[in-house]
Amino acid sequence: MSEELEIWEGEGGAVLFPTFPSQVQMTGTVSQLEWASRIRRKVNAEFDRVAASFQLIAAKQQDGKRTDTNAIIAILEEKRAAVMSEERAGYFIHDWQEINDQVRQMVGRDPRFQEIKARRKVN
Repeated sequence: MSEELEIWEGEGGAVLFPTFPSQVQMTGTVSQLEWASRIRRKVNAEFDRVAASFQLIAAKQQDGKRTDTNAIIAILEEKRAAVMSEERAGYFIHDWQEINDQVRQMVGRDPRFQEIKARRKVN
């Protein structure tokens, strides 16, 4: 078992996603806070889902592409931190009540992602 654990850790071990700041004190009415808290958990789960997808992709890639994919994951985590630090309950209710592909769009609009995408097209 110890040898298996060492191999697993040598391959990167568990994928650890940063936790969002759960201590963010949101503002709004009591019902808005309850509603926004539920939405916020779903939003974080969506960020987890997208990050896990990119992690799976990165694990199968060669070094150059893996570096780009890891950069995309870093962009994703930066976007997560910004979203999850939002204090207004209304923000989650208005912008995230229906989670479609906001996470993908948010990353896709980032200039760093656009640069990676353009570089990949050239190669």
